Amino acid sequence: MNNNRAKWGSKLGFILAAAGSAVGLGNIWKFPGKAFEGGGGAFLLMYLLIVPLIGMPAMLSELAVGRASDSNVVDAFRKLGHKGYSWVGWVGWSVAFIITCYYSHVGGWVLRYVFSYATEAHAVYADPLGYFYAMLGYNAAADTTFFPWAAIGFAFLFMAICAFVIIRGVEGGIEKFNKVGMPALLVILLILFVRAATLPGAGDGLRYMLSLDLRKVTPQTFLIALSQAFYSLSLGMAIMITYGSYLSHEENIEKNTFFVCTMDTLVAVVAGFIIIPAVFATLGPDGVGKGGGFAFVSLAGVFEHMAGGVFFGLLFYLLLLFAALTSTVSLIEGIVAFLIERLYWKRTPTTIAVCVLMFCIGCLYTCSQAAFPIKGIWFDFANGVTFPAFCDAMEFLTDRVMIPLCALGCCVFVGWAWKPESAIAEVERCGDKFRFVKAYSFLIKFVAPAAIIVILCVSLFTGTTLS
Repeated sequence: MNNNRAKWGSKLGFILAAAGSAVGLGNIWKFPGKAFEGGGGAFLLMYLLIVPLIGMPAMLSELAVGRASDSNVVDAFRKLGHKGYSWVGWVGWSVAFIITCYYSHVGGWVLRYVFSYATEAHAVYADPLGYFYAMLGYNAAADTTFFPWAAIGFAFLFMAICAFVIIRGVEGGIEKFNKVGMPALLVILLILFVRAATLPGAGDGLRYMLSLDLRKVTPQTFLIALSQAFYSLSLGMAIMITYGSYLSHEENIEKNTFFVCTMDTLVAVVAGFIIIPAVFATLGPDGVGKGGGFAFVSLAGVFEHMAGGVFFGLLFYLLLLFAALTSTVSLIEGIVAFLIERLYWKRTPTTIAVCVLMFCIGCLYTCSQAAFPIKGIWFDFANGVTFPAFCDAMEFLTDRVMIPLCALGCCVFVGWAWKPESAIAEVERCGDKFRFVKAYSFLIKFVAPAAIIVILCVSLFTGTTLS
């Protein structure tokens, strides 16, 4: 073990930090819409089967690789005797870098809406779409554009908060922050659930989320649930290998994986039971959506028609803010940890330099939303070479290619190069027997890789995204 590397101060600290990395914006504004489109209870049932059968083995593998190597995501494979798989670490590191560039800016938008609901909710209610566009530098009424100072400024503040946490280190920063942030997130989630469930008309939404509408279950629905599980659990992003490297040998990886996956899934499911009933009660089933437009625009109508809507709207965006912060902190840590170990840089200047660079690249993401026609480039076999908006090109690259490619590489590495027996030995290093040896070996060698290959093929050969 490298005694100079940082370690988690407690088991609870690791679980909350790892769960915080997994619990992101996708759990709260994407999962409910996907569950609705997938038939409610039928989608939930598929998702609850996919997480233990595919998501948990993949996460356990990444944590085992991290702890066994006691290293950053790039050097982990070399230290385990398979230098040829270092490309997996490079892809994961690059994924974390690119995602943080735009994720930090979306986090800034969320922070802006926290201030909006605290100070001028009436302005949001008056024109939800116009308010959102104005933040991004577009005046819909006059059809003019301008530099999105509001979005950029709040993104800078969001990134500064993340940098402050990272600079304080693993135990003193990340662990302490998550010990506050994750409980706060769960408390807000519970309050919003109680409010949504008690709205007049919410029963229809609750019944829909508990119903098994098998007519809406298609192979595409299964693939959407599968991809949501991978992305939601922060697999293929350098996070879990990095966090695993901070684990002591006394920690039970099997139990920790179970706790993290359970907490992440619980947040996503409860978010569905908040948003779907609330939308049913205020806007009707046609009002359900997913993604940023839904979270920033459509939900304004929900809070406007809800008693105490300003307060609960503020709580909702605080919930999103904690989710965005915990995820972004984990992404940045994977990047910083590699640079500190490989280049022997100091944590503080490294964190500042990395955050400034990612913030600046992210400015192009925000500016390309509406203010300026900044284009990226993309290729898939269905549409050939295209030139989508820069913001879309960034998301296409990470969601459709890099995340599944890194997750696939890690599963193949554990299943066929390092071997499941090595991962199992690492799991059992704490002294406890691994209870699912045969099932784990089969799932990590065959099921998980096959599932990820399907996701890659659908994305590249049909031109669609499942994220």
